[in-house]
Amino acid sequence: MKRFATLFTALDQTTKTTLKTAALAAYFADAPEQDRLWTIALLSGRRPKRTVNARRLSEWAAELADLPMWLFKASYDVVGDLAETIHLVLPEPGATSDRSLTDWITDIRALSAVDEPTRKAAILQAWDRLAGTERFVFNKLITGGFRVGVSQKLMTRALARATGIAEVELAHRLMGNWTPDSTGYAALITDPDPDADLSRPYPFCLAYGVEGDVANLGPPADWLAEWKWDGIRGQLILRGGQHHLWSRGEELMTDRFPEFARAADFIPDGTVLDGEILVWDAEAHRPLRFSALQPRIGRKTVPKKLLAEAPVILRAYDLLEQGGKDLRALPFVERRARLATLLADLPSDAPVAMSPLIPFETWHDLAKVRATARDADAEGLMLKRRDSVYHVGRKKGDWWKWKLDPLSLDAVMIYAQAGHGRRANLYTDFTFAVWKGNELVPFTKAYSGLTDEEFRKITHWVRRNTLARFGPVRQVPPEHVFEIGFEGIQKSTRHKSGVALRFPRMLRWRRDKPVQEANSHDDLLQMLEQYG
Repeated sequence: MKRFATLFTALDQTTKTTLKTAALAAYFADAPEQDRLWTIALLSGRRPKRTVNARRLSEWAAELADLPMWLFKASYDVVGDLAETIHLVLPEPGATSDRSLTDWITDIRALSAVDEPTRKAAILQAWDRLAGTERFVFNKLITGGFRVGVSQKLMTRALARATGIAEVELAHRLMGNWTPDSTGYAALITDPDPDADLSRPYPFCLAYGVEGDVANLGPPADWLAEWKWDGIRGQLILRGGQHHLWSRGEELMTDRFPEFARAADFIPDGTVLDGEILVWDAEAHRPLRFSALQPRIGRKTVPKKLLAEAPVILRAYDLLEQGGKDLRALPFVERRARLATLLADLPSDAPVAMSPLIPFETWHDLAKVRATARDADAEGLMLKRRDSVYHVGRKKGDWWKWKLDPLSLDAVMIYAQAGHGRRANLYTDFTFAVWKGNELVPFTKAYSGLTDEEFRKITHWVRRNTLARFGPVRQVPPEHVFEIGFEGIQKSTRHKSGVALRFPRMLRWRRDKPVQEANSHDDLLQMLEQYG
């Protein structure tokens, strides 16, 4: 644990990629293999589940620190992070420990199987044996909220430096449904069995948003364009006589979308398709909006009624594997040609269909097509260089998303809450309302879009103008208008306004606009009718 705590400190105290990479590479070169494996798991989002609830941890920490509960809660409100609050209030430990990261994680996971007195005794003993960053890391692991400012791409780069294995190969090995319980370091990293996990997807190739004038991308003839569909990005894998469906977030979704079991009837084994999962209206031959897909997200089983109401297909736009051969190094235009041949004779009721290319000769022509994206139930366009390989993650220059400008309206801030991490001392999470007659009706929350300086200014105002407190939330006078941008709008029975927004964020602070000129609830309903 001391070695891992030292690594955590090194990563937390710098924003320089080179220093983070060097610290990780040194750790991967020297740490015990099982600790390396757990570190890879933690940095790729495979954290142990929480085994002790936050209320009990708070009570035990307050008791050990000899603090009244109200003072502990007040401290938590200021700090904004439970693990850090506990770390700050606890007395110094009475002992030390040389146990490994793996040992401590094993203890934490075992807590779920014991009674509460045993659980409490184990936590108190751990707090008494861990000091400084070790204790902070332990708290993060207990609460299930372990995060550090390292992307999986950076972690993979450091691992490549430590092992001498190509970064693109490591990125593929780290994909899939593995855990430290199901594999070892050698089996995952240094000596993998290619047939051990036939469900393993490829790392997704991602795009940047177009910056400035699209004509800056160069000659239109170098590019291919297609719709940017508003669904779930996924890879459909057909290997070993089975099918598997993965989301971009490395979530295995096979059981949630049973329609794709039929793909094996039309597509040969050894095929991997990249595309968009969409609810499809077969009669109209067009996708339904994202709101139609949402009821199926998060379900482990799908009732027959929902299967009938929201049938899905995969709009395929790339071919990553064919006949068991990795095609990612081929130019995009060649992968598309192979994909077109593969899907050319599929019946109309197949669960897979080709995502069509959009012909264009000039950027001006393509801009006109982009303006009609909402009519096609798309978010905009994807632009892909004809000769681009299917790279790992984001790489500027090859793939771009040219989205429509977001929908927007002006709303009034009525509640504020402090952020977390480096923004724990700033009010960054706001609730917004629109007018319904003379009443302000809350309809969304947003926490991104302002600059740090703007967050500091609004925080200063919130602290001086709080009307009431509800735990960490402060009610404030309705004096400030913000332009709220969002990607979609749909009906909601959970919100007083009757609507819910998709990806809301603050576009700007409208200090030029009186509160009375903010949008109304009727405006929301009109947008719902038009875009919902």
